[in-house]
Amino acid sequence: MKQFPRSDLLNRLPKQFFASLVKKASQYIEKGFDVINLGQGNPDQPTPDHIVFKLQEAATNPINHKYSPFQGFGYLKQAAADFYQREYGVKIHPEKEVAILFGGKAGLVELPQCLLNPGDTVLVPDPGYPDYWSGVAMAKAEMVTMPLKEENHFLPKYDEITNDVLKKAKLMFLNYPNNPTGAIATPDFFAETVDLAEKHDICIVHDFAYGAIGFDGVKPTSFLQTKGAKEVGIEIYTLSKTYNMAGWRVAFAVGNESVISSLELIQDHLYVSLFGAVQEAAAMALTGPQDCVRELNQMYERRRNVLIEGLQSIGWNVTAPKGSFFAWLKVPQGFTSEEFANFLLEKAHIMVAPGIGFGTYGEGYVRVGLLSSEERLKEAVRRISSLEIFKK
Repeated sequence: MKQFPRSDLLNRLPKQFFASLVKKASQYIEKGFDVINLGQGNPDQPTPDHIVFKLQEAATNPINHKYSPFQGFGYLKQAAADFYQREYGVKIHPEKEVAILFGGKAGLVELPQCLLNPGDTVLVPDPGYPDYWSGVAMAKAEMVTMPLKEENHFLPKYDEITNDVLKKAKLMFLNYPNNPTGAIATPDFFAETVDLAEKHDICIVHDFAYGAIGFDGVKPTSFLQTKGAKEVGIEIYTLSKTYNMAGWRVAFAVGNESVISSLELIQDHLYVSLFGAVQEAAAMALTGPQDCVRELNQMYERRRNVLIEGLQSIGWNVTAPKGSFFAWLKVPQGFTSEEFANFLLEKAHIMVAPGIGFGTYGEGYVRVGLLSSEERLKEAVRRISSLEIFKK
């Protein structure tokens, strides 16, 4: 069969690092091993019933059988604005400052194509969500990484970025609560970010995917709560994590009017719009009962405590995450992150994500998801303990 070559665009895309890890885990599962998957980022709980019921009801409405408005229904934009007012005290103009997205990932990949030209500079956290790199590659932009180090609470140090880079930078990605480190941002850090963006004309994109998941009584801060934030950037909020709607592919961007307009323009060329019944269900999620969100957060905190306390009890010196549903764990001496991930898979049948897959500064760590039951997490601790690689 004739093979048609891929375009230069596809060849520029970063390799899917984790595909090989998933393949390895599948091989063990096919052989009958009980693999505990702690490497995923896929919520394990179902979508709350009241949201599902709204979808079922809305699916019978003939209006939703037609093309939706290209930029989304006004009621969903209003629901997003109401959500931000209720949760963060931030006033959002529903028509001018909200863009409906086909999941948060779509918006993150589209943004470099909206705002950058070939050769423009983008500031990206390292370690960070690998799909930031995909949008940068598509835009033929240049990526400069901002190291996230434990001694800096996994926040970038802006005084370490050279003036030459800052002059060239047009876009910056941030993500708190952070994937993969579980760190959270402070209001002072966001204020510093706004000052930097104003001074150097940098658009800030804050990926707020884990905005609902904060521990020890601390609610994660929205970037838009910062004075001047809407002048210099946007925030992307997905329903995937907050409401266990990962498979529904619905999110929204809020903030700077010009950026929102650019997002809507590119989506006008790429899509029609989300199925109307999904939009109705999303509006129900944002404006309906929020008990499910609080219960979910409490469940993740219990899981975090079971995992971290269990690992500490067997002698693994690990630190508890402050947010997100990930833990960022230092690998033992003598292993790279990939070697340790392979070791756990081979010897204990536990899948974790090697830190190097999130960037150069991810080396020395593995990411563990809090997306299995407490019993499975306890079993993972027991299996790791039996390897006898830690001293109590």
